[in-house]
Amino acid sequence: MSSHDALPTAAPDAAAPDAAAPDAAAPGGSDRRRWIALAIVMTAAFMDLVDATIVNIAIPSIERDLGASFGAIQWITAGYALAFAAGLITGGRLGDIYGRKRLFLTGTAGFTLASALCGFAANQEMLVGSRLLQGAAAAMMVPQVLSIVHVTFPAHERGKVFGLFGAIIGLGAVSGPLLGALLTQWNIAGLEWRPIFLINLPVGIAALILGRRFITESKAPKALKLDMVGVLLVTVALLMLIYPLTRGRELGWPLWGHLMMAGSVLVFGALVAYEKHKTKKDGSPLVELSLFKVKSFAAGIAVQLTFGVVMGIFFLVWTLYMQIGLGWTPLKAGLTGVPFSIAVSTAAGLSVQQLVPRFGRKVLQAGALTMGAGILLYSFVAGRYGTDIHPWQMIPALVVMGLGMGLIVAPLTDAVLSEVPREHAGSASGLINTTGQMGNALGLGLVSVVFFGTVDEKRLAALPQETGKAFTDAFQNSLGWAAVVLAGIFLVMFALPAKPKQHLEGGEDDTSDTPGAPEGPVTKEPALAS
Repeated sequence: MSSHDALPTAAPDAAAPDAAAPDAAAPGGSDRRRWIALAIVMTAAFMDLVDATIVNIAIPSIERDLGASFGAIQWITAGYALAFAAGLITGGRLGDIYGRKRLFLTGTAGFTLASALCGFAANQEMLVGSRLLQGAAAAMMVPQVLSIVHVTFPAHERGKVFGLFGAIIGLGAVSGPLLGALLTQWNIAGLEWRPIFLINLPVGIAALILGRRFITESKAPKALKLDMVGVLLVTVALLMLIYPLTRGRELGWPLWGHLMMAGSVLVFGALVAYEKHKTKKDGSPLVELSLFKVKSFAAGIAVQLTFGVVMGIFFLVWTLYMQIGLGWTPLKAGLTGVPFSIAVSTAAGLSVQQLVPRFGRKVLQAGALTMGAGILLYSFVAGRYGTDIHPWQMIPALVVMGLGMGLIVAPLTDAVLSEVPREHAGSASGLINTTGQMGNALGLGLVSVVFFGTVDEKRLAALPQETGKAFTDAFQNSLGWAAVVLAGIFLVMFALPAKPKQHLEGGEDDTSDTPGAPEGPVTKEPALAS
């Protein structure tokens, strides 16, 4: 690879520059290439986010076409999140070891293939299996997105880039249902729900072709080894925690499920103990426990986990409520989410560029309170109008919720990664994504408790006319739990730094990369406790 293709990967606290570390800030071709690379990885991230939510809107169509049970429906959604969460930390570390570009392209290829298998699934078992494969492939692809951004852009530009990433997160989460509605409603070539997966094929192929050309390879600055024991422990711990939650209600909450969940705590403890040993032994642990000494990272991880729970609960029960409970078409349900999407994107842009630099973590806390208020308003409206509710009556609550979500998702990533050493970018990115997805999978698992737990399926089979009221009650119950979790998020946010670092042009990376430059970042104000 020629020198002008290179991107910066050195860090003031790194022992040595990343492999293939170029000067990303240089004018000309390299600057253009890094923005093209950003567009490619952002598109892949958007594809993953859309795929995580696009399925929800098509669930009734899948249920009719494949005769899928409630248990299978949960696995079609939670199975993806489970495989994704279980593999993310490993995917991030593999990128550090073998190259982030290589893992990104490998994951993208696997994701594209799995999407084709989902689209051509002949039965519910094949669809569940393909979704698990899709989640595993996404676990190879997605951690590299934040890693590539982290090592490609200097510190003073990362705030802007992560703000864009936050907007993409919000847009992807809420545009998935609309896109799914359109593709399902159009019934292209009589394929019904299948195009929601097949649409990934051209996008994935384009990402492979362009990514191979424009993304520059980077690795950790020192030779690392894959921690296979750590991989086994983290995977087993996550499966022991999330599997019983997902299957518990369907199986009547057996004793073994409770024992598995309790045992997962012990396995997580064993993981921490082993990772400490591994760090002392050869410095190549799967999980960099030292990252949790960075206050902004540890607090951000906690917020990411609990926020994922809210997202996992809300998006699935929202779809079930509108389409099965209210009997709306996929298109009507999808269009109902448009005000939400607009509000998220608007608030995301404002939060990073204008609000967070002035008000710091208060913006994220305001987001948690605002989103909680929107959820409670939605619950009130749903109860007041019952099955006669119209989309326009939902708009105020959805706008309030969207504004709150936008204030959280955009600045959170920058807050979590801002003080992470670049040599641990892959591990940190894997942890961020894992906790978010683990929260999402927990939320999806909890749907069986907070939503289906209040629905008497035998009674509805005998009295289908009561479906609307039963699903409305279940939706209100789920929203109540989501509001409680958001209150917890608000409290956890007090552990975030009160004010973010304000990087100047020519800040952290520029000075540190210059021989003889003083160590440390140049900031407008000192960073608060880390």
